[in-house]
Amino acid sequence: MSGRANAAVRDLERRFWLPGVVAVAASVWGVHVRGGRRRWQPWEEEFTCRCCGVGWARARLEEAVAMLPGGAARELRAVVDRLDDTLLRRTHHDPQTPDDDPWWLRRC
Repeated sequence: MSGRANAAVRDLERRFWLPGVVAVAASVWGVHVRGGRRRWQPWEEEFTCRCCGVGWARARLEEAVAMLPGGAARELRAVVDRLDDTLLRRTHHDPQTPDDDPWWLRRC
């Protein structure tokens, strides 16, 4: 992402969340989508639990896109869309999941 988009993300984090939250969310989502393992920093571990970390990560990215100004939102959306496309290619809809769950939680 551009310097301007990264500055907007830092400003969003400073005002509403913690510094680095969007990067952690993108990393958690990316590890989930691509598979593999990553060694998390101690401060990141609270965001990475297997039962809720993935849902939290994707939801936080969606929130960030909605809260960022236009250009920064488009740049982050492009990052998220690439990961989502990979997930969609590698998974299928799980008909046993609740219809009111976000689409990314209804994939297996």
